[in-house]
Amino acid sequence: MIQMQALTRNFGTLHALQGVDLEVPAGSVFALVGPNGAGKTTALKLCVNLLRATTGRVTVMGVDSRRLGPGELAHIGYMAESRQLPEWMPTGYFLSYCREFYPNWSDDDAAELIRRFDLPLDRPLKSLSRGMRMKAALAATLSYRPQLLLLDEPFSGLDVLVREQLIESLLERTPEATILLASHDLAEIESFATHIAYLDEGRIQFAEEMSTLNDRFREIEVLLDSPSDPPPSPPPGWLNLQQSGVTLRFTHACYDPDSTEAEIRRHYPALREITASPLPLRAIVYALAKSSGRTSA
Repeated sequence: MIQMQALTRNFGTLHALQGVDLEVPAGSVFALVGPNGAGKTTALKLCVNLLRATTGRVTVMGVDSRRLGPGELAHIGYMAESRQLPEWMPTGYFLSYCREFYPNWSDDDAAELIRRFDLPLDRPLKSLSRGMRMKAALAATLSYRPQLLLLDEPFSGLDVLVREQLIESLLERTPEATILLASHDLAEIESFATHIAYLDEGRIQFAEEMSTLNDRFREIEVLLDSPSDPPPSPPPGWLNLQQSGVTLRFTHACYDPDSTEAEIRRHYPALREITASPLPLRAIVYALAKSSGRTSA
């Protein structure tokens, strides 16, 4: 559905994206995560031609993003934390205004979303809470049944109930759509994303299915028989190695039940116990950020 090829975007001397290659499969819920300033928002804007690439290209639904026309845009939804709505418009007028731009608009879907979100149609958008404005924007987006949804920090600053309501509506109303989202709400992402890419300083560090990521990351704790010096150069995949007395802890980024234990025993022949614990997405991202000196993730 989306293909980025050697994508670069510079802002003066700032290299926001540096040679990004990324494929977003059709039908996936693809999460783009990483520290502040990693380039996530820039990547999404390039997909809908709100920015032009310095070099490289983005293909969206088989079309160069720089050539997206009304026919393609009628099937693409874009929601951003910074998106500005016409705040003077009453909510009902705003939805009617949006309706005219989309041939696939469903009045039945709009009515159901208005009911579900309890949207006050007679109140201007500027008088609504941030959560209600996001609901209005989502109702306007989902009512034309987009094939592709780009979401930039859609849940930022929203309370738990509103976030859950938005996620539930997204998954119910777009069962066959492709979703690409950038978000810091890692716990929420983990509950429904099928794929994930980690972006750091404008470069993709990894991109894979969520199930594969969960399988290969483990928090390792090793209990030694006696204090022992750590290896001078930790093996590849050992992140944030810490040792205190007879206890050794690190995050393993390439965990395999058999080879990992054998690898540890080669470096620490005298050990008592090895424990490998699964990690939530938040802990995985934090471990990656910490290992690269970027603990603001």
